[in-house]
Amino acid sequence: MPWARPRARLSRDLEDLIAWLAQRTDKTSICRLLRVSWETVQAVVMRVVGEHLDDRRLEGVFDLGVDEISYKRGHQYLTVVADHHSGRVLHVAEGRTQAALQSFFDLLGPERCAQVRAISMDMATVWRQPCADNIPQAAICFDPFHVIRWANSALDAVYKAMSREHGTGTGDRDWRRTRYALRAGAERLDDDHHTLLRRLRRHRYALWRAWELKERLRDLYRTADPANARAHLQAWCRSAERSRLRPFVTLARQIRRHFDGIVAAVEHGLSNSRLEGINAKIRLINRRGYGHPKAENLAAMIHLCLGGITIRPPTETR
Repeated sequence: MPWARPRARLSRDLEDLIAWLAQRTDKTSICRLLRVSWETVQAVVMRVVGEHLDDRRLEGVFDLGVDEISYKRGHQYLTVVADHHSGRVLHVAEGRTQAALQSFFDLLGPERCAQVRAISMDMATVWRQPCADNIPQAAICFDPFHVIRWANSALDAVYKAMSREHGTGTGDRDWRRTRYALRAGAERLDDDHHTLLRRLRRHRYALWRAWELKERLRDLYRTADPANARAHLQAWCRSAERSRLRPFVTLARQIRRHFDGIVAAVEHGLSNSRLEGINAKIRLINRRGYGHPKAENLAAMIHLCLGGITIRPPTETR
C-alpha cells in the first residue's frame, strides 16, 4: 500500500512517529503512549533504519575512528566505526575481531578505501591487519589518552616505590597532597603546589624527575608544533632512558614500539575522544532499552540515534 512500508502492519505515519520517539525516549514510554508492544517498536526501528541506511553515508569519508564497546555480560562486544568530521556512526558489527572491521571495509569498497587518510584507534593489535590490507595509505593514529595513561602509571610506580617516611616528611595529609601535585596537570596547580614540587626537586629528585617527564610527554599534545612532533618524542624517549627510572625506561621502550602511530595522532590532530563520546551515548541507548537481546537490535538503535538519520513526525509541517 502507498501509505505503508512493505510487510508492515502499521501506516508509514505511525511508524515514523514511533521511530521519532525511539530516538528520544525509552520503549516502555512509547508502548504506553501509542499502545503498541515492545516487539512492534523494535520491528519498526529495523524497518525505518533499513529504509534510511544507504551508501550515501559512506561518501566523502576521509578520517575514521574505530573502537569497541561491551554491550552485554560475558565480554560480548560491538565494533563501532565513526566519521571524525561528521561525528556519525558509519558501521556497527558484532564482535571485537578482525572480521568485524573487515566487514566495514568490504562495505566501503576499494575506491572509497583509497580516499581514507587516517584512522584513530587504541593500542589493540586486532585492528591493524585489516587496516594494512585495505587502507595501507592511511595513517594509523594511536589515541593520546592511552599514552598519557601509560605515563601516569609509570609516575605512580615511582611514587609507590618511595615510602611515606621518605616523602615530604610532614605526614600522610601532605603526602596525599604531594600525590595530587604529581598527578594533576601543571596548568591546574597553584603556587603552593609548585613550591612543593620545587622542594621535591631538592630533596627527592627522582620523584620530581618522574613528574617532569610526565609533563614533557603531555606537552607533545598540548604545546608542541605538530611539524616537530617526531623530534619532540624522540628527545623525550632519550631523556626517559637516561633517567634511570625503571618505569620510565620501560615506558620509553613501549612508546618506541608505537612511535609512528603516536606521532601520526599529533600530526593529524586525531584522537579517539569522539569514539568515547559515542560509546557513552551507546551505553545510554542500551540502558534506555533495558538491554537488547540481539546485537542487530542494538545496532539498529545505534544507527537510528547516531547515524545521522532524520525522522520527521507526521504532525510536523513539511
